[in-house]
Amino acid sequence: MDPLSDVLSMLTVSSTLSSRFEARGRWAFRYPHYDSHIKLGGVLAGRVLLDVEGASAPAALEAGDFYLLTNGQPFTASSNPPGPVQDGLQVSRDFRGPDGVLRYDGQGAEDGSLVTMVSGRFTLAGEAGELLLRHLPPLIHLRASDPGARPLVGLLDLLRWETAEMRPGASIARTNLAALVLVQALRVHLANAPQPEGWLGAMTDARIGAALSQMHGDIAQPWTVERLAQAASMSRTAFAVRFKVLTGSTPLDYLGGWRMTVARNALRHSDEAIARIAERIGYQSETAFSAAFRRMVGESPGRFRTLSRSDRAISP
Repeated sequence: MDPLSDVLSMLTVSSTLSSRFEARGRWAFRYPHYDSHIKLGGVLAGRVLLDVEGASAPAALEAGDFYLLTNGQPFTASSNPPGPVQDGLQVSRDFRGPDGVLRYDGQGAEDGSLVTMVSGRFTLAGEAGELLLRHLPPLIHLRASDPGARPLVGLLDLLRWETAEMRPGASIARTNLAALVLVQALRVHLANAPQPEGWLGAMTDARIGAALSQMHGDIAQPWTVERLAQAASMSRTAFAVRFKVLTGSTPLDYLGGWRMTVARNALRHSDEAIARIAERIGYQSETAFSAAFRRMVGESPGRFRTLSRSDRAISP
């Protein structure tokens, strides 16, 4: 499995294509800070300005463009030019119709062109989510003209059709479409970013990415720095230095951390025996795994499983 697919498969994700938005005239909606989400959207018609706290400048989106918001910062979406700023959450509550579409007439609506958007969110939880989010810029603007964006254009057409009216199976179709948009959007971003930071940059580096793919493809292997360097076609020293520069970790620290991420996920979400988890992620015995888990997590695998299930039981 390639590293991006591996990380995405480990996320606790609630993906929803939550709304279709139609507006005329001049308008501007302000949205507050949010937690553990990637927000995504696409412009079906018109022009939209998107201003995110922490981004270098507002993004001017045209029909066919997508965006990803990744760091939870407050943001403002508006017509171009904008109207008076209003509370976006309150507008959503007041103007969303029974069909789920938010329709709004702003200043000069009688003469204004129609703006139509679709938007969704991915609620991420767990260590894999942190690995993904901490290396993404606060705003990713994907233009319809960007190299590799053609699949997004096709997905936007499907989103246009799915959100135009309620159809049988709409919920599952929209959720799966949103997931496809996220994967494809990340692909386009990685392909076009001058130099993605951190783990994402390591994944797109030809040599370090090859080693990461080997590692993620079989984490139970007794990997050594020498073997990983061979996979990267580099000397041991050059590989170790390059890996740490890009990821912030040594190769074996990264491997150990990912093994524990896989273990925590299994302990939280499955009844798999602890001995089997240990074997699957590369430990020779349950005792060795338990010692490593306690050292890195601060408690035994059994206690971690018990506490995780207790937390889920009391969550609203």
